[in-house]
Amino acid sequence: MMNITDLMLNLLPSRTSDRLLQPLWDYLLFHHRALVSSPFFPVLVAFSSYFLFSIPFTVLDLLGERVPQFHQYKIQPDRKPTVEMMIRSCRTALYNHIFFVLPSVILSMFILPPPIMPQDAPTVSEVFIDGLAVLLLFDTQYYFWHFVHHKHQQLYRWIHAVHHEYSAPFSWSTEQLSIPELMTVGLWSNQDPLLLKVHPLTTWFITAFSIWMSVEDHIGYDFPWTLNHLVPLGLLGGAPAHDMHHQKPSSNYAPFFSHWDRIFGTALPLKKKTVKTQLKAVL
Repeated sequence: MMNITDLMLNLLPSRTSDRLLQPLWDYLLFHHRALVSSPFFPVLVAFSSYFLFSIPFTVLDLLGERVPQFHQYKIQPDRKPTVEMMIRSCRTALYNHIFFVLPSVILSMFILPPPIMPQDAPTVSEVFIDGLAVLLLFDTQYYFWHFVHHKHQQLYRWIHAVHHEYSAPFSWSTEQLSIPELMTVGLWSNQDPLLLKVHPLTTWFITAFSIWMSVEDHIGYDFPWTLNHLVPLGLLGGAPAHDMHHQKPSSNYAPFFSHWDRIFGTALPLKKKTVKTQLKAVL
């Protein structure tokens, strides 16, 4: 009689695959199928990414001027996030996930069919192309949503104002969102890959990568090695653009890319503040 191990082995592709990510995909299916098939797994990927990516910048914020090699890149050096501000933002994110995201996932288990786990892993080119498509679609959705919520006073006050509590963003403020905004962003993040028929592994990669981009947008530092400097032609806005949005909310609405702000004339370059210029202004 075939045992469970033999049965699981038969579920794996018997042919040799030349796909670079196939060993990783086979490992996940064989050893962690229950975990990666769970509707809670994307939430785990997103929230753990937000938590882990925020920690290094928390250390930088707490050290401040004691690490001048990093502090020199601070966009608003006169505004330093406090431990209380960090805890408050993190607590908001935890509250939203526990009382709204997780119940929504549980509800979806009774409505949506279980995810399909294909035998083949995506190719590297598929990860790149499909991931870029998901990012571009989300960027478009959020640009117009963001624009409307800044132009409509009631929508801004009821939904988006929570995110603008601080004019100088920091890493933990990335997910300081109202419930309606979080659920809207979560809907796009979950449905866009399904709409574009993206492989689950690609979806998880792009989830973690998009969280990194979001955290990087909010760090409050204009490091020369961040994505907006590494990607040519100013295609990404990065921390400089989003920091400017928090200073001048009628600008830089796109979350990642810069093309929509350029097309509609809402792009605004960063005007970096320095301690010296502020002292001169006071004198």
